Amino acid sequence: MSVWQLVAVGLVLLLGLLGVLMPGIPGPPIVWAGVLWWALTERTGVAWTVLIAATALLLLNQALKWLLPARNLRAAGAPYRTLLLAGLAGIAGFFLVPVLGGLLGAVGGLYALERVRLGSHGDAWASTRTVMRAIGLSVLIELFACLLVVGAWMGAVLAK
Repeated sequence: MSVWQLVAVGLVLLLGLLGVLMPGIPGPPIVWAGVLWWALTERTGVAWTVLIAATALLLLNQALKWLLPARNLRAAGAPYRTLLLAGLAGIAGFFLVPVLGGLLGAVGGLYALERVRLGSHGDAWASTRTVMRAIGLSVLIELFACLLVVGAWMGAVLAK
């Protein structure tokens, strides 16, 4: 696979990660499609293994989403822009501090943005807790699953 194709697959995977955070864009299917494209082009044992693992993980993610209660962001009170920026901080955190950085970046980014918006620690922390309850584990599990798939893809590409 050429460098340009790898960059294109990486951009598709990035779009999928952003799709987890934006309503209307199906993040996990886009991530899976990017890995499928890469595996069909590479045709190696590692590529097929990553595709099979990604398929299993993303199917498990879908099952968990159906089992968890629905999220109600309107009741949480934080603007969508704040939620989007907190999600981007989670993505950046995942790459800065592998795996745990995603959660730390998302929650830390949300708190920092709410602190700037609301002014006080108490109000920002209360808002952060409310948003985390409203979003719940649903988005975090979906984002974590997609980040694991992207991380496995990156590992396979870099190991080659």
